[in-house]
Amino acid sequence: MTLKKYIPDFITSMNLVCGLIGVIFAFKSRLDLAFYCMLAAAVFDFLDGLAARLLDAYSDLGRELDSLCDLVSFGVLPGLMLCRLMQTYHFDDSWLSWLPLVLAVFSALRLAKFNVDTRQAAGFLGLPTPASGLLCGALCCYCCHAPAEFLSTWVAGPVFVPLVALCLCVLLVCEVPMFSFKFHKGDGRTLTIKRITLAVFVLAALAFCLAAGHHWSLALLLGLVFYILNNLVYALFKL
Repeated sequence: MTLKKYIPDFITSMNLVCGLIGVIFAFKSRLDLAFYCMLAAAVFDFLDGLAARLLDAYSDLGRELDSLCDLVSFGVLPGLMLCRLMQTYHFDDSWLSWLPLVLAVFSALRLAKFNVDTRQAAGFLGLPTPASGLLCGALCCYCCHAPAEFLSTWVAGPVFVPLVALCLCVLLVCEVPMFSFKFHKGDGRTLTIKRITLAVFVLAALAFCLAAGHHWSLALLLGLVFYILNNLVYALFKL
C-alpha cells in the first residue's frame, strides 16, 4: 500500500476545509472572504483530479469524496451566500431570503447524477456544480465591492436572486451538453474552438473590468454567464 494513492484524497479534503471556512465567513456576512474560500476550494478541486491522473491513483472512494466535498463548497456555500446577500439588502429573515438554499438540493442531485451517468466521461450534461457555485460567489463578491452598481440594485429587489437560483437549479439537472476543460486524447477542433473562445472572452472581460475600475469578480461572473449561454447556443444549433 503506497502513500501516493492517498494524495488525491488529501487534496480533495482541502476542498472541503475551504468550503467549511467559507460557510463560517458567510454566516458572518463576509461574502467576499467566503468567495475567496470558494476559489481556493475550486483550485483544490482541480488539483485533486490532476494528481489522480498523474499518480494513476483513481478510486471509487476518491470519486465519492470529491462529490461530497463539492456539495459543501459549491452547493451549500453558494446557496447560503445568496441567502445572506438578500438579507443584507433589508430582507432580514423573510422566507424569500431562504429560497436560494434550494441550490444545495439541486447540487446534490447534479452530483449524484454525474456519479452514475457514464455519458459524462469527457463532457457534462447540465451545468457543472463548481461553475454554478462560482457564479453565485462572484455575484456576491461583486455586490460587496460595488454596492452602488446596477447588479446591487437588482439584488435589492425580491425577484432577481431567487430567479438566478431557480435558473441555476434547472441548468444543474438539465440534459444540455456543456464542454469541459479537462483535456483528453482525441479532443476535436470544435471543442478546442469552444475553449479558446471562452478563454478569450474572459481575458477581454478582465481587461474591461480593470480599465473601467470594476472589481475583477465581475469578469469571472461574465465569463460564467458566457459559458452557459455559449453551451445553450451550441446545443440549440447542435454544434
